[in-house]
Amino acid sequence: MNGCVTTSADDLATLGDVELIDELSLLTTQTARMRARMADIIAELDRRRTRATGSCAVSC
Repeated sequence: MNGCVTTSADDLATLGDVELIDELSLLTTQTARMRARMADIIAELDRRRTRATGSCAVSC
């Protein structure tokens, strides 16, 4: 597999089981990384908001 995500259902029909599993694995890894990055961004925004308001987001 070349690391590229397939773009249509017709493309999927041409792939074998191994290629489909590889692509699914790639997408799962990308999703996990994206979720982790989103969590980091949300945490950073929370830290900034807490600093800007002078309040404590968690019990101090």
